Amino acid sequence: MMVVRGRADFAEPHASFAARACRQPAISLQLGNLSNPGPDMQPRHRLNALIDLWLDEDIGAGDLTAALMIDADAQARFVMQAREPLVLAGAEISAQVFLRCDAGIVITPLAKDGTRLQRGDAIMELRGPARSLLTAERTALNIVQHLSGIATATARYVDEIRGMPARLIDTRKTTPGLRSLEKYAVRCGGGANHRLGLDGGVLIKDNHLAVTGDIATAIAKARAGAPLLTKIEVECDTLQQVAEALAARADVILIDNMSLDDMREAVRLVAGRIPLEASGGVRLETIRAIAATGVDFISTSRITQAATAPDIGLDEL
Repeated sequence: MMVVRGRADFAEPHASFAARACRQPAISLQLGNLSNPGPDMQPRHRLNALIDLWLDEDIGAGDLTAALMIDADAQARFVMQAREPLVLAGAEISAQVFLRCDAGIVITPLAKDGTRLQRGDAIMELRGPARSLLTAERTALNIVQHLSGIATATARYVDEIRGMPARLIDTRKTTPGLRSLEKYAVRCGGGANHRLGLDGGVLIKDNHLAVTGDIATAIAKARAGAPLLTKIEVECDTLQQVAEALAARADVILIDNMSLDDMREAVRLVAGRIPLEASGGVRLETIRAIAATGVDFISTSRITQAATAPDIGLDEL
């Protein structure tokens, strides 16, 4: 690897990296210039806390290899690039990982989240202390690969129903601790978000009904206690339940694991009065047929739970 001699100072263990980075002037990644809202829709300090946790996990007491192999004052330049076609997500978060490790790293963004990249397309250029760059490399690549995998999977599903009225939405089946980032990646891929959490709306499912009783009673209880503008959605497994939810004035009906014929009949029963969400059995090869039934939304956990991380690498310049 070619390095350029220059400024030093990266011999300290990671325990002080975060504190040192936080003492630096505020770092702006210009998150507002994306077509999607910011990467995590939460305060910056929470994202920094996540990044510090990731770095602590990987670095421990210090990067032994970098400390032994790389001179403290060595400088390096790298380019992060796609090694296969993908939809980019998490590039700015990846950049923040490098900066949390060492605020002296200089990053030149070359691609925005939400962009479709081909093999060899550059994502960012980085230069600065070689030890810092190599220490942060794996953590930074892990998050951009993970989120880009979700964005890429989402885009494939979106492409299957392009031009049709139905919209693809995600679920709460996400990695603990990474939900807001994974939902951001879904948006980068062209999908939309369902509830961000349990406090984002009322969704009455079969297990709620098993405890509460019938649909009408459950909706009445929810309506009596929920804030005025809160949406009440009901999961229905049968057409009879669809009729009950409609009569009880649900705001949204989720038709779960229904046949295509039953989906079409549910669409006929509802007749556009409220939105219909289809879920269960949604795969890349089935989503277009589901959309053709006339439902408004299609939700699947596969875009977050089954996404494959694409190959993204850091190469020396």
